[in-house]
Amino acid sequence: MITFRHILSALTEYQGLAPDLMLTGGEIDSRRVIPGSLFIALPGERVDGHTFIADAFKQGALIAIVQQNLSNQFTTLDLRSLPDQSQIDFLQPPFCLLVEDSLKALQNIARYWRRQLNIRVIGITGSVGKSTTKEVVAEILGQKFHTFKNPGNYNNEIGLPLTILNMGNGYERAVLEMGFYYPGEISFLCNIALPQVGIITNIGTVHAERVGSQAEIVKGKTELVQSLPAAPEGIAILNNDDSLVRPMAEKTKARVITYGLNNQADIWADNVISKGLQGIEFDLHYSNENFHLSTPLIGRHSVLTALRAIAAGYAEGLTTNEISRGLALTQSQLRMVVKKTTKGAVILDDTYNATPESTMAALDILNEVKGLHIAILGDMLELGEYEQQGHKQVGQYAAKKVDILIAVGSRSKTMVKSALEAGLPASSIFWQEDALQALDSLKKYLKEGTVVLVKGSHGMRMDRITAALKELE
Repeated sequence: MITFRHILSALTEYQGLAPDLMLTGGEIDSRRVIPGSLFIALPGERVDGHTFIADAFKQGALIAIVQQNLSNQFTTLDLRSLPDQSQIDFLQPPFCLLVEDSLKALQNIARYWRRQLNIRVIGITGSVGKSTTKEVVAEILGQKFHTFKNPGNYNNEIGLPLTILNMGNGYERAVLEMGFYYPGEISFLCNIALPQVGIITNIGTVHAERVGSQAEIVKGKTELVQSLPAAPEGIAILNNDDSLVRPMAEKTKARVITYGLNNQADIWADNVISKGLQGIEFDLHYSNENFHLSTPLIGRHSVLTALRAIAAGYAEGLTTNEISRGLALTQSQLRMVVKKTTKGAVILDDTYNATPESTMAALDILNEVKGLHIAILGDMLELGEYEQQGHKQVGQYAAKKVDILIAVGSRSKTMVKSALEAGLPASSIFWQEDALQALDSLKKYLKEGTVVLVKGSHGMRMDRITAALKELE
């Protein structure tokens, strides 16, 4: 458990005595503070954490990291210069620690604490499937090791350090998702987390608008395998089916394990069978042995998620029985939620976000469930120069997978045009500017035997459709 002494060591060169004040973890939201917490007050454009310090202390926080001098309100130790023993002796919780930059302080404390832990870290990045992969890897490793994982999408310069602060001494493995929003970010996160195992899911076009091009995305994701220690300690798990991921094997000193759907990969699968909403089964091939496995993960594409997690399991010394048990237990279809209306229609709620890759995967799932297939697809944002190409690709793919396409948003007009050109009849295609307007095209189909996929970028608020569907029930 992290202590006040650890924080002093992380932020200063202080070598004297200090109270061995134990902390229960770190938090930036005063509403989530539990007794014994370290509260980090981060300034923001809309909300400033410094205005909630009193609330955090009322909730039981012992220490607050601040970058505003609030000594007139709270007992405060100024760490912008080296403190002396008399200042340390004077402290009684709750109190503030004044620093130049509270975010950098959070990151430095996490970096220091990670180095005190005897733990192997598995880092995961990629354009699609990071969160689900994290959950399945954690489930499998949990069959043998006391395993920690970052909650939700705590995968950036704030969330990952917070995750590490909340890691105790007793964990043997940590599975950490790492997001990518700008060049150098993954290297920065790796410098904090020190992963020994790195998993790359795939390379898509998401965030191209922000970082400039797919080549920049490749470069950014490669930072994970470049940050791994050399073999045998370091292990890079790479998607052999992705032509942009495969060459990363040449960029790392770690041992490389590849996975895919043909025998060119170290760990591969074939005979994939979809059981609709009941999951998938497949034949696994590894080290000249064959195994038949099943998992509740839905959609044929989920076999790649399973293979990543299986590779992590083998890399960390698990048996096939332990891996199989973890796969069978996983309930990690995080993004897609299956609902049923009172009239019997099945709703596949995948409204969290959308890229061309994830949308086509969701269309596969829709197509694998028996019934009348309807897809309500919203604009895909942040694609940059790939915007036209991505919407065209999805429209062509949808034409092969759906009976009815309802497109939402100005960008989706490209989707409509390409679906028409690919052979979907005009009478089966509807276009709406706004998500809620799509309901008018949908109502008459909401009955037994209909399966509806709802998907689009978060900014399109496609979740309003699924929320409205509940009211229609």
